[in-house]
Amino acid sequence: MSSTEVRPSRPTVLVTGATGAVGRHLVTTLLARGAAVRALTRKPEDANLPEAVEVVAGDLADASTLGQHVFQGVDRAFIFPARGIDVFLDAAVAAGVHRFTVLSSLAAAMEFPRDRGSASQLHHSAVEAAVTDRTDAWTILRPGTFANNLLEWRWQISSGAPIRAPYLASAQAPIHEYDVADAAAETLLSDDHIGQIIPITGPQALTRTEQVATISAALGRELPLTEITPDEFRAETAQFIPQPIMKMLLDYWSDTLTTPDQVRPATAVTGKPGRTLAEWATDHRADFGA
Repeated sequence: MSSTEVRPSRPTVLVTGATGAVGRHLVTTLLARGAAVRALTRKPEDANLPEAVEVVAGDLADASTLGQHVFQGVDRAFIFPARGIDVFLDAAVAAGVHRFTVLSSLAAAMEFPRDRGSASQLHHSAVEAAVTDRTDAWTILRPGTFANNLLEWRWQISSGAPIRAPYLASAQAPIHEYDVADAAAETLLSDDHIGQIIPITGPQALTRTEQVATISAALGRELPLTEITPDEFRAETAQFIPQPIMKMLLDYWSDTLTTPDQVRPATAVTGKPGRTLAEWATDHRADFGA
């Protein structure tokens, strides 16, 4: 059987984080490929998912909400890296769920000194261990920086205010959330990637200046851009960004001045070309007020 075909048994896939950017596209992709989908959310009434999805109430960190209604008929699950995931995993394994695809982060690979001990590495390494300690039937997806992180400029772009950012010459390979979701769907519906840790990025490393220019082209208007120092960035954003995240971001941007992100597109998993940042910007024009 081809890895792109859905098994005749029509697996029921439990999706956590189903109302998020990755989760929503994962749900629609799984449905399109013939899988039955159950979505776990704390607020089913607000989920706004396709009618074919079975939406159930539950809290990942509250065992009392994770009863038979969540796991019956499920043998595989997509793990969104929420805090308290150990509680969910204990309940899932006890209920007979043995197959997991984990959404992690490239930081967990600790390829660079900046990653070791960073907020992202510590959190995602713990999530990975929580799964691998409980089962051998896992796949770990480690995306690099998400293109959705560029939505941090949404207010400036929609209001016409200048974007003020440090390290404009640093180069990253932002990944479209749809590519992450497509890779997750493939690993859930085929056996080809069990036991694999898969790093994925966008298809091209672009400087931050080029990233702004890409959004500008999608919107059809110039976006004012000003480079600021790391100290200015800290002063302007300290009330919004916790210190550990601040350090992680500045270290990442500083390092990618001299060593751009290595490109590792999701094509190796999905068999399809990775979506470009230009495609992402077009998909998100409305988020920027277009």
